[in-house]
Amino acid sequence: MNATVAQTPFEILARYERLSLAHASGGGQERMEAPGLWRGIGYRAGNRLFVSGIEEINELLAVPALTPVPGTKPWLLGVANVRGNLMPVIDMARFLFSERTQHSERTRLLVVRQGSGNVALLVDEVYGQRTVDTEQRRDAEREDDPRLARFVDDRVEVDGQRLALFSMGKLVRAPDFRQAAA
Repeated sequence: MNATVAQTPFEILARYERLSLAHASGGGQERMEAPGLWRGIGYRAGNRLFVSGIEEINELLAVPALTPVPGTKPWLLGVANVRGNLMPVIDMARFLFSERTQHSERTRLLVVRQGSGNVALLVDEVYGQRTVDTEQRRDAEREDDPRLARFVDDRVEVDGQRLALFSMGKLVRAPDFRQAAA
């Protein structure tokens, strides 16, 4: 940029927009869709570390106020109002392991599509994006915990951590997950 040429604020903003659009349609996309790489969101429920496909998780939220729903299983914590939409909130560790999640500043909700709506899963903490490559998938081990085997096919090692590849799709279709009435 030539320092001797004065630009109006509008011209500066227009230039930023052009650069931003050029960046959005350019370089980064090829990296994100690199063959052999699978991207997910890492999180902890109970003492186990999981990763679910990035396309399976719609949103990450801090835990809002919950309204209890009487006559439901203990793992259904209640409903939350998220931007005007009521959403059931499930304690993932309690559903999977019968262990109640202890609330802390790291506790989060993973919002997942279920049918025509959403459901929120309470987890102990979220670790952010994880990438699994072909070699890590090739070296994966089968899940041996019978409570998880129907939702987890493989466990992989990523950055020194053993992560279970958890299918949110299998979870939300499970009959016992869909039946929250006590």
